[in-house]
Amino acid sequence: MALSPLATGAVTLPVEARKLRQEVRDFLAEERAAGTILGRPDSWLTGWDPAFTRRLAERGWVGMALPQEYGGGGRGNLERYVVIEELLAAGAPVSAHWVADRQAGPSILRHGTEHQREFYLPRIAAGECFFSIGMSEQNSGSDLASVQTRAERTAGGWRLTGTKMWTGGAHINDYAIVLARTEDSEDRHAGLSQFIVDLRAPRIRVEPIRLLTGEHTFNYFHLEGVEVGDDALLGRPGDGWRQVTGELALERSGPERFLSTLPLLTALVGQLQRAACSPEQHGRVGRLTARLASIRQLSLGVAAALEAGRPADVQAALVKDLGTRFEGELVGEVREVLPVAARFDATRGTYPELLAAAILHSPGYTLRGGTNEILRGIITRGLELNS
Repeated sequence: MALSPLATGAVTLPVEARKLRQEVRDFLAEERAAGTILGRPDSWLTGWDPAFTRRLAERGWVGMALPQEYGGGGRGNLERYVVIEELLAAGAPVSAHWVADRQAGPSILRHGTEHQREFYLPRIAAGECFFSIGMSEQNSGSDLASVQTRAERTAGGWRLTGTKMWTGGAHINDYAIVLARTEDSEDRHAGLSQFIVDLRAPRIRVEPIRLLTGEHTFNYFHLEGVEVGDDALLGRPGDGWRQVTGELALERSGPERFLSTLPLLTALVGQLQRAACSPEQHGRVGRLTARLASIRQLSLGVAAALEAGRPADVQAALVKDLGTRFEGELVGEVREVLPVAARFDATRGTYPELLAAAILHSPGYTLRGGTNEILRGIITRGLELNS
């Protein structure tokens, strides 16, 4: 029987990865004992702790897939996968370096000038340089080809004008990679370019968008005639669409797309272990675990494909669709398996507080990184092309 065009094949992690996994677990146990890890849901989005990032960097676990000549670890995507999988499962505070490590660094490595590589990549690997994503806009969230932000030629470079939305960490990070239209074209995917913008530059204004919890993670990011030099352009003018589609494969397929609420499942198991657990409760936890294992295998397959230089855009979209729906459904299942009153004002890290945080973050699971409706269009087109 022929494999589905969506299949990525089974992936077996190398022996070195198992040793690495234990090293990360030992480190996390020390951090947990020190009180720096509370096992929170969505820690990759809201857990901003630069000191924790620098401790990871000292162990070579930030920028670990970047080449050693640029300060990286020179290790593969699968080894990086092991590290971030353990960090997410623990609910560790990793949001400070998340975008820089996941996509800004690899994008600069692939498309940037030698000067950009030498300037940014060692700082990213040292945990000293943090990035935001400047893609989404109002009415251009999943349909990035319709962005209205423009970059106009000036005597010394470019002038950027527009407003980005849902820009995570723009109020605390150092740089953003901004997608802007540099040329009008009948082909809406042409004429787009990306720029590396200093978030402390003049004529930038950041306005908070608060989550239902009141947390300040996202922002409006206003570019009010921001002047940048030619050295801010990433790659060639007009290459923006090709670049962002490559970045989105990294953004959509990683374990953060199905592990955001795993700390809540772990907390549930801890609660059940303290009391008599019914067969029904056992069964429901088992079914959640089985779904998690199958999505993980698909995500690992995408990581292996990217490691081998093979395209995996369609499979990445499938991981994001299946994984983010799982994250939300897990919260609903947990509430039914062990009904308690969710309270965001309860002691931080307790089961009622973790449950409340997961519930209040739920509306975002399927939206960020491209809505699932858009992703299903990508999956359908991939199936049609391979039928």
